[in-house]
Amino acid sequence: MSARQWGRDLALGTRFAVTGGREGWTRALLTAVGVGLGVALLLLTAAVPNLLDGRDRREDARQDQAYSQDTLRPSDDTLVIAHANSDFRDRDLRGRLVEAEGPNAPVPPGVSELPKPGTMVVSPALKELLASDEGELLRDRLPYDIVGTIGEPGLIGSQELAWYAGATGLAERLDSPTVMRIDAFGADRSQYTEPLDPVLVMLTLVIFVVLLVPVGVFIATAVRFGGERRDRRLAALRLVGSDSRMTRRIAAGEALAGAVLGLVFGTGFFLAGREFAASVEVFRISVFPSDLNPSPLLALLVAVAVPAAAVLVTLIALRGVVIEPLGVVRTARPARRRLWWRLLLPLAGVAMLVPMTGQGRDNGDFNQYLVVGGVMCLLVGVTALLPWIVETVVARLGTGGLAWQLAVRRLQLSSGTAARMVNGIAVAVAGAIALQMLFAGVDDQYTRDTGRDVSRAQMQIDLPDGVPAAQAAATFERTEGVRDVHALSSVYAYERPADSEEPGRGAQLTVGDCAALRLLARLTGCADGDVFMLTGADYDTDTQVLNKPGRALHLEHGGAPGAQGDAVWTVPQGVQRAASVQDPTGMPSNGFLLTPGAVTPEVTGRLSGRLWIAVDSSVPDVQDRVRNTAAAVDPLAHASTWTATERSTRFDSIRTGLFVGATAVLVLIGASLLVSQLEQLRERRKLLSALVAFGTRRRTLSLSVLWQTAIPIGLGLALSALVGTVLGAVLLRMTATPVQVDWGSVLGMTGVGAGVVALVTLLSLPPLLRMMRPDGLRTE
Repeated sequence: MSARQWGRDLALGTRFAVTGGREGWTRALLTAVGVGLGVALLLLTAAVPNLLDGRDRREDARQDQAYSQDTLRPSDDTLVIAHANSDFRDRDLRGRLVEAEGPNAPVPPGVSELPKPGTMVVSPALKELLASDEGELLRDRLPYDIVGTIGEPGLIGSQELAWYAGATGLAERLDSPTVMRIDAFGADRSQYTEPLDPVLVMLTLVIFVVLLVPVGVFIATAVRFGGERRDRRLAALRLVGSDSRMTRRIAAGEALAGAVLGLVFGTGFFLAGREFAASVEVFRISVFPSDLNPSPLLALLVAVAVPAAAVLVTLIALRGVVIEPLGVVRTARPARRRLWWRLLLPLAGVAMLVPMTGQGRDNGDFNQYLVVGGVMCLLVGVTALLPWIVETVVARLGTGGLAWQLAVRRLQLSSGTAARMVNGIAVAVAGAIALQMLFAGVDDQYTRDTGRDVSRAQMQIDLPDGVPAAQAAATFERTEGVRDVHALSSVYAYERPADSEEPGRGAQLTVGDCAALRLLARLTGCADGDVFMLTGADYDTDTQVLNKPGRALHLEHGGAPGAQGDAVWTVPQGVQRAASVQDPTGMPSNGFLLTPGAVTPEVTGRLSGRLWIAVDSSVPDVQDRVRNTAAAVDPLAHASTWTATERSTRFDSIRTGLFVGATAVLVLIGASLLVSQLEQLRERRKLLSALVAFGTRRRTLSLSVLWQTAIPIGLGLALSALVGTVLGAVLLRMTATPVQVDWGSVLGMTGVGAGVVALVTLLSLPPLLRMMRPDGLRTE
């Protein structure tokens, strides 16, 4: 067969699709919408590399870490910058205080000029938040006048909360680890970034496969919308002289037209969604429309693959249909589906993955091709097995009520159509179950116990040098929701041998009242003026040696801004011994404990303070109230919230990416199922109208349609739970993790799938009721 004949027949099918009257246009539009939704998600996926690259590029451009600040001196082109990061409720708040040391001081990306003292420039999202009622509490923390906004080059996301405020006196606080002098913004962080470990790389690969395979299944299903009516139209072509091969090529042309129109729709959906994406934040991730630019090569691949897949799927589907001049033979009882070849795909998938069993993260990278191929074979195997399962089960269903009989008979006549409709949701649920099992299994490997005793304190305030801890504690005690405050200050003291410039033995000096010191040591008695030497701390051999009355220990620099010169603490007489205990951070303390009455002026000038705060969680926004107080005490005071455990940032980022992608796929699932359901109802409109005209109750018909959806969905979810569990177990074995079925994830993801189907069914009821009117029997 010549390419010219192929082209002519495909063009003829395309003409039938676009000039076939209302019937042809309706089918083409339904196909275009279904394909378009899948294309939009494929284009979104194709934009992910550019999205990540854009975020990383802007993050690098605004970096203000001065790795060479020790060699920088004040000049016309230097800037002193202080980190003042915080949180507001569950959102990160990026803050910087800046002080120019000359007219040529660097300006951060996205900012036209440095703000003057008392003013600030903010991100658009923060400006909107501060102007709203929700931001009332945050306005107390940022008492600066807004004089401008940060542009896109200075933000990693459209909804990021960020600000730069002008300040004075920062140069005097350069000893603080959060204050530094810089002469330019920007840094290449790639050299400081550790590569992902093999398990996280495998997780990323599996996520992409699990999210994209359902999209491909939906597109393959969408190009077959209206298949029964199309085959009846093709029978008329046989009557006027076309042979069976020409008829199939014409059918492929119709599918090609729908797919090409779907590309147009998908591009439109993608462009509309790209603009909408700038106004939303999903799992604390937001993007700029300019970031969502698909890679040209990947976009071209989508543009070629989708129409080609439409033609291929149509030709394969018509191999089992005999279209004759007087009708379609498919209406006769079809041959039973064979099982053996349907098992080959999942078995091949397991065979690809099993060789990597037990590899874990210590035996090199996983073979990416085997991982992708194995997961794809297992998931696509669901689409091969489901039609056989549906056919086998519905063939054995017994008698029941009228609605049940109508539904079962319809499924027995068109089990393939019913299976196709639920293939996508079954594949998505199977992949989600496997991923949830994998995440639950390896979670312990990326989660560590912080050791913090959250029953004694829930927040910590790190005070800048020179801020008296006792005065700050009094301020926090007046904050609503604060139950208890323990203030401690510390400075490192060391010997300076006469024959060396290097520090010798050293110990920590910790200052606090008796109640605070009891968090660090077991004190039998304590009064103001006492000094204690801690014993029993691991690896502390210096304290006992240094505990000799009259020994002079030099104090580290720090403390009040501008403190210079040498300061010395002399070990006093009557130092008591006290056993060290684990403090609320989970660490045993060492060194000397001093009550306020034993602190000399030299020590006072070098202390750095921290507060441990217990809060009443029943008070609304209590943590933000504490953060506001910290900002009022000093803009550089850092408030952190304690947790009993913490997870790897990279692991959390990958998990967040999964949630974002799964949300997009769930939206696609719901929309595509709704379109598919409406297409099925449209094909049965005359049948439904005829049954109503003969007196069948609408309630009976509605229940029959519900059963037609519920039976294949139930079978599909059962199969997806089985395949997902098997895939999850294989992936866990690959990561050298004990296999444990996370039944909560299995039931949860199955419930999510069932919930999406239930929602789609409810949305399809109004058009179903309209299609049951007797006037639906009218025809042109």
